[in-house]
Amino acid sequence: MSNPSPAPLVGAVKPGHIAIVMDGNGRWAQKRWLPRVAGHKQGVDALRRIVEACIERGIPALSVFAFSSENWNRPADEVSGLMDLLAMALGREVPSLKDNGVRLHFPGNRSGLSARVAQGLEAAERDTAHNTRLVLNVCFNYGGRWDIAQAAHSLAARGEAITEESLSNAMALSHVPDPDLLIRTGGELRISNFLLWQSAYAELVFTDCLWPDFDGAALDRALAEFAGRQRRFGQTAEQRAQAESLAAHAGQRHA
Repeated sequence: MSNPSPAPLVGAVKPGHIAIVMDGNGRWAQKRWLPRVAGHKQGVDALRRIVEACIERGIPALSVFAFSSENWNRPADEVSGLMDLLAMALGREVPSLKDNGVRLHFPGNRSGLSARVAQGLEAAERDTAHNTRLVLNVCFNYGGRWDIAQAAHSLAARGEAITEESLSNAMALSHVPDPDLLIRTGGELRISNFLLWQSAYAELVFTDCLWPDFDGAALDRALAEFAGRQRRFGQTAEQRAQAESLAAHAGQRHA
């Protein structure tokens, strides 16, 4: 189970959508002289903890980078192990996710997946379709460039004009707002083709913590860092401060 939220976060500004690049599974295993797939198994446990933590903290949407379109280039035994792990995780985790009000989506290109895996993803989405407590996007065989290209292709095929709004509506994660906070574990300082379009104004937090060790306390540190940032969206600091003050006064009047 995740650690409880520390008192300083109470009442703090929270993101409506968190995205996470779950990096470091292989290195976690190698440090323990274990096969890389053992790290991925521990990564599933870490994801379970963070889903629980997001529910406890009232985060409405969580998106995680589970398997990128470039990960097919990894050793064949690791890719095979990841596919087996996904099939096992679907059978083991989906019932409890369903009971906890989690709605599952699996954004990504399914054309390269086996029939067993593709059918498992479809069944998980169908079985959790009516849940509203947390939207969990497990991005599998996903790439940000693929997402932009497939959105543009679908608009062109329908004869629709390609605009920022129409592209956003055609993206694989159009069912959730763009992420407010993007976290990458494992010490690398890049987003590696994850949610390129959607993360235009996301706050970025990088941590050396390897993904299997990431827990509620680590999430709270990222949330505290997010709460201390000023998100200006192209405006000046003074403009944002004025807008936030007006919004606060409006909220007090309606309270």
